[in-house]
Amino acid sequence: MITGKHLVAGDWIDSAVKFSSAPAHGPSYDFAAGTPELVDRACRAAEDAFWSYGYSSREERAKFLETIADEIDRRGAAITEIGTQETGLPEARLNGERGRTVGQLRLFADHIRKGDYLDRRHDQALPDREPLPRPDLKMVQRPIGPVAVFGASNFPLAFSTAGGDTAAALAAGCPVVVKGHSAHPGTGDIVAQAIEAAIKACGVHPGVFSQIQGGDRAVGQAVVQHPLIKAVGFTGSLAGGRALYDLCAARPEPIPFFGELGSVNPMFLLPAATKARGAEIGTGWAGSLTMGAGQFCTNPGIAVVIEGDAAKTFVEAAATALKEIGPQTMLTDGIAGAYCKGFETFRKQAGVTEVVASTPEGRTATPHLYTVPAKDWLGNEALSEEVFGPLGLVVTVADDAEMLDVARALQGQLTATLHLDGGDTALGRKLMPVLERKAGRVLVNGFPTGVEVCDSMVHGGPYPASTNFGATSVGTLSIRRFLRPVCYQNMPDALLPGDWG
Repeated sequence: MITGKHLVAGDWIDSAVKFSSAPAHGPSYDFAAGTPELVDRACRAAEDAFWSYGYSSREERAKFLETIADEIDRRGAAITEIGTQETGLPEARLNGERGRTVGQLRLFADHIRKGDYLDRRHDQALPDREPLPRPDLKMVQRPIGPVAVFGASNFPLAFSTAGGDTAAALAAGCPVVVKGHSAHPGTGDIVAQAIEAAIKACGVHPGVFSQIQGGDRAVGQAVVQHPLIKAVGFTGSLAGGRALYDLCAARPEPIPFFGELGSVNPMFLLPAATKARGAEIGTGWAGSLTMGAGQFCTNPGIAVVIEGDAAKTFVEAAATALKEIGPQTMLTDGIAGAYCKGFETFRKQAGVTEVVASTPEGRTATPHLYTVPAKDWLGNEALSEEVFGPLGLVVTVADDAEMLDVARALQGQLTATLHLDGGDTALGRKLMPVLERKAGRVLVNGFPTGVEVCDSMVHGGPYPASTNFGATSVGTLSIRRFLRPVCYQNMPDALLPGDWG
């Protein structure tokens, strides 16, 4: 079922230059590599599609999203087969991620049908107002135009071809040009086929979706710099995301870059909770830390705890659980190499003690656990950076004040967690004003891995967690990224956009 080609406005296009997939197991396939010329073709088709799709009804767009979900489910077995081969992720994980992907498509369909996301406002005319009359004013959110989406390495479905960014843009009324991730091109190929089938079934302009596979950096640059692209959705590394962000800002017409880049997702263990259930929290942390080989953007890489016997119990429980975790396959050879570089960097830092060590081989990852006093952690940027993999760092603090110092020193995060009991409320109140300024989601007595797709979810945060602290890449609020408010003054009903009604 794999075409090995790009899908550009309804046409499957080959390229003279090829690249080969590098699966964790199973056969490798050749794929056409993208070019700036293909990017231009896709963007022009997206602009052409916008004149109809951007003015389609909410019901038409909702039906389109639901049809994409149905077509993805129809290809579920093939997607899981190629997805497990390319990524090394287990079958249950791929099936679960497919469920999340089609679930968010259907959720967005229901959401736009209701129309609340449009934030419609109406100030009626006041012709007799003194000293000046007021005109009739109506405001509604409108789609911005073609959107570029970069597929993510760690979520071959939920953050890639038909993932959250694509679903949000299509729900808003924006055509999409996807730059497929080379870590899972076969998965993206089959999902693109599903979208193509939905386009045909719904009679949508074929330029509403294109996917370009592979290619060098010039292809990614061409996508974000194309004058017809009006916004970019990205999930990936800090270095790669920042480079694309800078390109978006440097355009003659700067555009928003919605990048989710990196987070260590700190946990703060407050004294009463640590004393009462430190071992339980340690065991739970180990499970969250190693879930999916630690390749989740919400992986809780840092735990902050007040030094003492309770802290030792927590660390010992975490270490015991981590030692029972065997080697796990990582998404790519490059990610596995970066993980090895990361834990080697940690073990060389001043004040760091290695608690759990191992030597992974090839494309596998094994857990690592370190401790460091807060006095050595503070001011050492190397210990604050995300290591993509099952690595945990325990920062021990002397008292409540030093715990607050650590919280204030953190960069922006996707999540921050408090583990607390009734006796910890006072300290929790001191931490909350700091943590809500640092993170997009603050949770209590849980672990951040696992992001619910719903109305109230925020998956974003201050930089470097994301490049736009006012946005989320998960949940129905993510649709708002690809809309802008337009005010209509004294506008006849016949000229108002259909979304107004």
